[in-house]
Amino acid sequence: MAENQAPEMRELLGDDAPSNWGKWGPDDELGALNYLDNAETLRGVAEIKSGESFTLQIHMGRSESPGDPLWPGREGIKRQNVLDESSWDGDGAPAFPGGLHYADDTALVFLQGSTQYDALGHVWYDGKLWNGYDARSTVGGMDKASVLPIAEKGVSGRGVLIDIARFRGKPYLDKGETFNHNDLEAAAKAQGVTIEPHDILVIRTGWMKYWYELNNPEKFYEGFTEPGLTYSRELVEWFQQREVPNLVTDTIANEVTYDPESGVALPLHCALMRNLGIALTEIAWLEPLADACAADNRWTFLYTAAPLKVVGGTGAPVNPIVIR
Repeated sequence: MAENQAPEMRELLGDDAPSNWGKWGPDDELGALNYLDNAETLRGVAEIKSGESFTLQIHMGRSESPGDPLWPGREGIKRQNVLDESSWDGDGAPAFPGGLHYADDTALVFLQGSTQYDALGHVWYDGKLWNGYDARSTVGGMDKASVLPIAEKGVSGRGVLIDIARFRGKPYLDKGETFNHNDLEAAAKAQGVTIEPHDILVIRTGWMKYWYELNNPEKFYEGFTEPGLTYSRELVEWFQQREVPNLVTDTIANEVTYDPESGVALPLHCALMRNLGIALTEIAWLEPLADACAADNRWTFLYTAAPLKVVGGTGAPVNPIVIR
């Protein structure tokens, strides 16, 4: 469907779209992460059997090809040295008692230019953010539903990995390949695991593996349409009924880029994040974790994450740690 024929977001999602607005009060900025209380952390801790740990952030500022995977229009980190050994080559070098030398650097980054958490107010429609906050509150910085409340709380609970690529017998899904909640349930059943209420849902498509193995950004971005979940009312209700607090994927935008039925761009950002308050985590590196889970057929673990505490930020980089 051509872009100019796509329906408006409200038309697609419906005037009666499933919503969690007001569920945690009129001032809430955490959304479904409110489900993750102390008991949920302990439920995650109970999944630790071997003590193996996995970090899920991709490399940030990789100089080797293909560089860093990014949403089109964003740029990778621009890091530069301020001080290094060459700073002491000439006159006027810094001097410290004892003669120490050191290195220092600065960085210019897109806050969503790596593995990252979206702020709940990152995407909206009809002039309203998560929980009904006015979209004008984003002007000049996010006064409401920024990434800061997520960062201050931190995220910990039982995570479950659903390896949809492995379930379909592929190293990675194809461009634009879709799946839905029924596929997630079928994959979970095949893995011998149950998706339980309040589970942090981690989905592997193999898309980051594809990025690095393809080693060709031009081909990767050609006709840019990622694989991923696709919108339906039933899928949104499934997420709401299971009280999913956090969706983590190894794609840049968590969902198929353009809904194949309507042509609408990223409707699940609106249906899940804006309306239900589900935290979205993108560009996760899941390959070592997935291999370990498949090796001993254990797909659940303690998932922990804390994005940077950026005041007014629309998102922030994160290096989640999984312990199994």
